[in-house]
Parts: sequence; structure tokens; C-alpha cells
Amino acid sequence: MTFKDQKYFALILGGSGGIGFATAKKLSEQGMNLCVVFRERRAEAKIAEEAFEKLGQLNKVKVLSFNLDAAEKGTIALVCEALKNEAKAGFKVRLLLHAVSKGNLKPLVESKEKDFKIENESLDHAYNLLIQEQQEFKQSDFFLDSSDFQLTLQNMALSLVDWVRVVHENQLFAGDARVIGLSSEGNQKAWVNYAAVSATKAALEAIVRSLALEYAPYGIRSNIVQAGITDTASLRKIPGNAYLKAGAIFRNPFGRLTQTEDVSNAIYLLCRDEASWINGAIIPVDGGERIC
Repeated sequence: MTFKDQKYFALILGGSGGIGFATAKKLSEQGMNLCVVFRERRAEAKIAEEAFEKLGQLNKVKVLSFNLDAAEKGTIALVCEALKNEAKAGFKVRLLLHAVSKGNLKPLVESKEKDFKIENESLDHAYNLLIQEQQEFKQSDFFLDSSDFQLTLQNMALSLVDWVRVVHENQLFAGDARVIGLSSEGNQKAWVNYAAVSATKAALEAIVRSLALEYAPYGIRSNIVQAGITDTASLRKIPGNAYLKAGAIFRNPFGRLTQTEDVSNAIYLLCRDEASWINGAIIPVDGGERIC
């Protein structure tokens, strides 16, 4: 199934890299038009805009891009106004993907090195890197407080509520629309430096469950895609990411990390007509990493 000539837009929040961009690429190849909101510095923004323009030209789809803060209400109003203009010609939002990655990655407290031996050489090396990074935190007095949680929660969870409400109120959703949020195994497992994001992922999952319940009468399906450890720019910002990656490869039945294309393929499947009865689900896309 392709979306060619169906006048659908994919509204992607956080689409300049990682899973967001991979999804933009996949869906544009399938004929879906793109409306991408991202936040980058001027040089990186130019690169992103050129990449979006290239997708539009290659796949013959419309592309709207906005280098703005997705958590700002003014951004929501501006983007929806642009989509209202497209709606005059019959275009509607088939997918709203929340892939925003803006939060604080800090430890809760000064860490102490654990005295134990790791049998796997790659894990042992990655663990030593983690300890070195923790030593830097000891020297910088750089720890989480409640304001860090609030910033992360607003950007990576609560903003989705505002987007869905405004898109819905402006009648911009297609009759069979999909809302998808992104989560991780850190929604239940504790990782050093990940506390604010972990709490936010749990909140996002609760929000999406409620969206699935209350927006279903309007034809909107809401789900979470729980990606495995994926080597993106966002992951590389996490102190100790080498340890997370080594552990994921060690545990994964396929012996590799999740790739952004693995996740974008799953999101594409959820956008298809055949996925219309999937609602309120948390769908792991990790190659079985979580079971080991």
C-alpha cells in the first residue's frame, strides 16, 4: 500500500534526525506529504531543510518545514495555520508523530564505582567509559532537580496533548488518523543519567493511553512505539551511552542495535489501513532485545 494521491500529511515533531527523519524518508517514499517541525541551529537547519526539499523532489510530495520549538503554543498555531491552507485543497493529517528529543540527562546523585567484574570484554570497556563520565559529574556538581524534570516532561510528553487538541479542533486530522509517540526500555528500567527522560516516557505512555480512549470516537488511533537502543544523536548525548549500546548488542537475539529504519518501517505499518484496529498499544520494535 502506498499513500500516493491520498492527500495525506505526516506531521512529524522532531524530524531533522534519527527516527523522525527516517520516518519522513520512509513515508515520503510511500507518497505521504510531509510537515516537519524541528529545532536546529542555523547551519544544521539549512542542512535539514535541504534534506527535506530533496525528499520532496525525489518522491514528488509536498514538504512543509518549520525550524521552531515544538513545545511552544505559537509554533502549534503557526503550523496548524499552514495545514489549514492545505486543507482547503483536501489535504489532511494521517499521522502525528511525536519524536521530540529535548530534555535533561543528568545523574540524581554523585555515583560510586561498583566493585565487580564484567565477563564480556566489550561491556567491560564500555563500563569503564561510563565510570569516567561519572567522575566528570562528580567534579561539576551537575545533578537533576525538579526543574529538569519539568522541562523534559513539557517537551517530550505534555506538548503532545496540545498538538493533538489543536489539530483536532481545527479539523485537520484525516478520518482514520494515527498518533504515535516514541518510548524506550528506559520507561521501566533505571539507567544512570536517564531519570528525567524515564519519568517522561512513563508519562507519555499514560497520555497516549488516554488519547487512545478519548479520541477513538473521532477516528484517531493512538499508540506508542518502544524502540530498542538506537545509535542516534539523541542517544549519543546520554552519558554512558557506550555502555547502553554494548549491553544492547550483547542481549539482542540478532546481535545488533536497532536501526532508525527498523522503527520507521514499523511506523509506516501502523499508518496503513490494515492497522486501524491497533489502538492504545505499546509496540516494541527492538528485535527481541527486551526479552533477554
